[in-house]
Amino acid sequence: MGATQGDDGIPAFGPTALATPANLVTVARIAASPVFIWMIVRADEARWLTFAVGFAVAMTDYLDGWLARRHGTTRAGAFLDPLADKVLVLGGMAALVWNGQFHAVPVIVIAARELLISAYRSRAGRQGITVPATKLAKWKTFVQLWAIGFAVMPPLAMNAHWVATLTLWLAVALTAWTGWSYLRSARGVAAAQLGDDTSG
Repeated sequence: MGATQGDDGIPAFGPTALATPANLVTVARIAASPVFIWMIVRADEARWLTFAVGFAVAMTDYLDGWLARRHGTTRAGAFLDPLADKVLVLGGMAALVWNGQFHAVPVIVIAARELLISAYRSRAGRQGITVPATKLAKWKTFVQLWAIGFAVMPPLAMNAHWVATLTLWLAVALTAWTGWSYLRSARGVAAAQLGDDTSG
């Protein structure tokens, strides 16, 4: 039987664990993302196989989240999970720009926000400041993934590409809003956490 939380509710894996089921699923998602990206670049038209592979890769996010809650969250998972999302989202969108299915401007806006927030979060983490992700940020990633999904889904890609385009611009709006909200929240959290440290 796999390791799970014990009867006392203590997680099976501590925060410093590396080889956990959730982390292995996340690493597999990172490794599989280039396959999906390659399929987009190589395809001369939208195909159900490409959509199916992308959908399967994206759905592993829910699997590793469930495993993490069941077995215990880790610092490695907190780093790898958003990294996996960014590889899939930014790689998929870049491939669609390459194919001429997405305009470059909205993708550049999304990429700039993701890289900026990642750099800020990394710097804050080194200072001992942690700002948890919000539910809206998770919806942002969900919309980003469906913008890609709609662009590679044959019926919509061939007959109603505006659905993918509209979803992409919705993703841009959510990306910008959550980025601004994160920076605003981070300043408040930093003040509180650093204030507690200095007053202790």
